[in-house]
Amino acid sequence: MMTRHQKIISFLFLFFLSSFPYLVSAQTQLYNPVGETDFRIIIGRVIRALLGLSGTLALLMFVYGGFFWLTSGGEKDKIEKGKKTIVWAVIGLGFIFISYTLVNTLLNAIITGTA
Repeated sequence: MMTRHQKIISFLFLFFLSSFPYLVSAQTQLYNPVGETDFRIIIGRVIRALLGLSGTLALLMFVYGGFFWLTSGGEKDKIEKGKKTIVWAVIGLGFIFISYTLVNTLLNAIITGTA
């Protein structure tokens, strides 16, 4: 037996599901929010955005490691944890720079046809 809450949710789901074809057919022309139609360029932009986000994450890890180091209060374990976090953030940032360079070179070769 369905509860009242489940009946309401089922009704709303079926109502929106049944009105979906009318909503789709009401829109005659789709708008491209990206402004680009070439799939290679779209993928390139997505990859560059993800690499930018990973750079932001590396910066946050620098701050996190520095926070541990500064608030260690002389405890060796916290100092080591802060140092290791900063070292791994530097290594990660190096990988981010290398991957950005490789992706940028590869995308330029694919888009322009030259290396």
